[in-house]
Parts: sequence; structure tokens; C-alpha cells
Amino acid sequence: MAVSVQGQQVTFTPPAGAAALVGDFTDWHKKPALPVEGGHPVTLTLPRGAWVEYAWLDAKGKAFADPDNPQRSLNPWWPYPRAAVVGEYARHPLWLRPDAARRGTAHRLTWAGTVFSGTRRAIVYTPHGHDPAHPTPVYYIQDGVAFYRTGKLGEVMDRAVEAGLAQGAVLVFVEPGDRSAEYYLNDRYLDFLREEVFPRVEGEFVTVSERGLWGASLGGLISLYLGSGHPELFSRVVSHSGAFIARPGAADAQGVIDTTTAGEWLRERLEQTPPRHLKTSLDTGTLEWLTGPNRRMAGMFADLGLQHQYREYPSGHNWVTWREALPEAFLYMQGG
Repeated sequence: MAVSVQGQQVTFTPPAGAAALVGDFTDWHKKPALPVEGGHPVTLTLPRGAWVEYAWLDAKGKAFADPDNPQRSLNPWWPYPRAAVVGEYARHPLWLRPDAARRGTAHRLTWAGTVFSGTRRAIVYTPHGHDPAHPTPVYYIQDGVAFYRTGKLGEVMDRAVEAGLAQGAVLVFVEPGDRSAEYYLNDRYLDFLREEVFPRVEGEFVTVSERGLWGASLGGLISLYLGSGHPELFSRVVSHSGAFIARPGAADAQGVIDTTTAGEWLRERLEQTPPRHLKTSLDTGTLEWLTGPNRRMAGMFADLGLQHQYREYPSGHNWVTWREALPEAFLYMQGG
């Protein structure tokens, strides 16, 4: 048996060739791998209801999938993560409803970038029966293809609207080029939105009542960074597992951005200049290195009385966490 669960005790049985175990519990490659000693299983204590992703390392440190576990995840980055569930991972009621009968419409945009080079793409998703002349909130969503295809945020909206739980919005799924460069506290990303994305969306597909920014990880970082600093443009922000360990210019000698030791610069800045204009939804997994920074960001919002919600999910820095967080984030922004 690849994985066995008894209460909160989860035992991982190594397959042939396994030298170490990595996963959400080691923040993958950010903390030391757990060694396999003498071929014996590795037992961990994990939260009840958790969805836990993991992989094995061979003697050379190369990751490979557990051949005895067919449970895949929604991980778009690596082919090797497999999952274990500690009891039952709760699904949001919206995901348990049938698909909406009345669905929105996807409009695909492509153009040559000027602020950032290369071909740029976006999907504009308008709700069922949308009137472009009617003032409507619009959300600009980072990592757009992942939110559209993997997270299925458009389906969340369709289900919520059809159930009478929320009002529709225009969702603009913006695909990055180099997401590390564009999202890591980069003010040029605002130039990109204002000069290239807004003109292609606003007026053509929507008359804007309010603008929001939405993203996960680095996408959550840039969303809160730009949303908090520009009250003339944005009034709403959704951040999933925001990469709030960040500081302008923090990178190693190879130019790799620092999301582990750079400190919590944005939180410190917002403590001094609170974004009282924002309605903000924050959430995070409890099995990731960004849990603490997100808790501290939410605690600061609470201490300052800023309009927000904060939620946690018993899983890691991945699309299972964010997909489950999408319904509550959408209902908070568009419900009622």
C-alpha cells in the first residue's frame, strides 16, 4: 500500500529506488527532504481533513511519482505529485451542484506586447445575458489560463449566479509572459494593464462600475501591491496564498527572485498606509511556507479594521487549495 492513514498518522511506504520523501510538508524543495532509512516507511502527523501532495526522490535527488498511488492532483507545474487524503477533504457546496444551465461567454484576445515583449493573450468571460452598456464589476485575473482552465473560476461564477447567490461580473483572465519578472512587485505590470489590457476590454466588453485584481501566489502579491497603491483604479482584491515574502529588487546572483528570506515588505508598508479603499479576500493553505505571512497580513487587516475576509484550507501551495477557495472568494466579492 502506497499510503495508509490512521487518524492523523499518515504512513508513506517507499517504492523501489526511493531515497527520500518530499511534498507539501517539506515545502517541496525549500526544506530538507525526509530520508528513507533502510527502506522503512515514513510516518507523519498531518491535519485532519488534509489533502497532501508528495513525491519520492531517487538516490540522485530526482523526483518521481509514487507508482503505487494513482491519485493525481491539479498540479500544472510537475508531473510527479501524488496525493493522500487525511480523512475527507471538504468540497465547497458550489462544486457539488450540477453545472449551470446558463453559462457565460468566453472572448479570446491576442496582441503583440509593447510594455513586455512577446505575444500576449487574455480571455474575457462575460456572464450570461451580459449587457456591455450596463455598469458591471470587472476583475483582472493573473495567471489567467490556470484560473480559467484549472481553477474554473468562470464555472464558479455561473453556478453562483444561477443559484441566486451572487451577481455576475466580467472576468478577464490575463496570461503572463515571465510571471516572476512581471508579478514580483513590478510597477510596469500596471503600465501593461493600463496601456494594453484595459483599452481592449473596457468599453468593448464592459462598462466598469468597479475594478478588481485577482491572483494566486505571485499573482496574489502583485494584485494586493497594485490594488493597495492605486485607489483611483482598484477597489477590490482577491489573493490566494499571496507570496508576501517579497521585497523590491530581492534576488540571488542568478537573478532568481526571493520568496523565502526577503521579509514581509508589503505588510510593513500597508501598516503605515492602510488600504482603506479596498475590499479584500485573503486565503491560504495550512501546509505551505506562506501560511505565516498570510496569517500576519490578515491579522494586520483585522487590527486596522479593514474590510476583508480570511480563510484557511488544509492543503498546500497548489490548485486544489485555490480551486476550493474560489467559491468563497467570489461569494464575498459578488454575493448578496
